[in-house]
Amino acid sequence: MDIWLSMLEHYAYCPRQCALIHLEQTYDENVYTIRGSLLHNRVDEGFSSVENGIQVERGLPLWSEKLNIRGIADVVEFYGDTPYPVEYKSGKRMKKIYRTAADIQLCAQGLCLEEMLQADVPKGAIFFKGSQRRREVVFSAELRNQTLATIQRVERLLEAEMIPSPVNDNRCPNCSLVGSCFPGLEEKERIRKITANLYKPKD
Repeated sequence: MDIWLSMLEHYAYCPRQCALIHLEQTYDENVYTIRGSLLHNRVDEGFSSVENGIQVERGLPLWSEKLNIRGIADVVEFYGDTPYPVEYKSGKRMKKIYRTAADIQLCAQGLCLEEMLQADVPKGAIFFKGSQRRREVVFSAELRNQTLATIQRVERLLEAEMIPSPVNDNRCPNCSLVGSCFPGLEEKERIRKITANLYKPKD
């Protein structure tokens, strides 16, 4: 089974989210996903242009046969022979809990471009539509290792076809799947069992 680049971001953010979307085909919309979908529909139309002397490719298909990953780059800019992937996000900035997941997805785009074009891809950027600003991401050895490890974990998740337990932490309130995931259910059940035993009369 092919590993899509979006799976890496989903898994790095929350393995259960990744499994619900890609194993159970569960996908609910909220304001954040709708904004993102509208933005990517515009960005991923797929055309080339030259802007300020820079070759710009939009909606560029990406793949790595070696890593078994594929997807579509929002934008790839070419500075001479050096590709520079740019991932678009709809907000003004990114909270810390999302940052690593987005960086891993972007780094995976860089790994695809390196294999496809036989070129070094040292860095890329996250572009925030809301603020019209970029955050540059260097594809360090540490980030590359994180990305490769995430690819392996997603591969194991898909092979096992098992849904991880919910985390029920600060990632959950803004997740579009909170209504399908029931992140607090296990904790509520644990508390129910404890309290039931507390008030259970002795024979």
